[in-house]
Amino acid sequence: MFKVTATAAGQIVQSAQQGGTEGLALRLAAYQAADGTIDYRMGFDEVGEDDIRQRCEGVEVVMAPEFVPLLDEATLDFVELEPGQHHFIFINPKDPGYVPPQGGADAAA
Repeated sequence: MFKVTATAAGQIVQSAQQGGTEGLALRLAAYQAADGTIDYRMGFDEVGEDDIRQRCEGVEVVMAPEFVPLLDEATLDFVELEPGQHHFIFINPKDPGYVPPQGGADAAA
């Protein structure tokens, strides 16, 4: 099951409001490279007939069925990587570079 932290959900809602995309779902995609690393994509989109739908922290998340195997245990978070620089990150135990979270309010989310 895919997860969204409360921090990421708040930023997603804010981005939808600022971008005029309220009412659209957050679409996720994931592609595995030859070296095993995973490339992630996300954006606001309409829900498709065959999409897998899930509500996470009040955000509707959708993905095409072919992306479920790479995303089903992943978590989307919004973190400060450097002072003043916040970014969305995917925490995914299926990614070869995965390092388990070390604390923080949403680490266990």
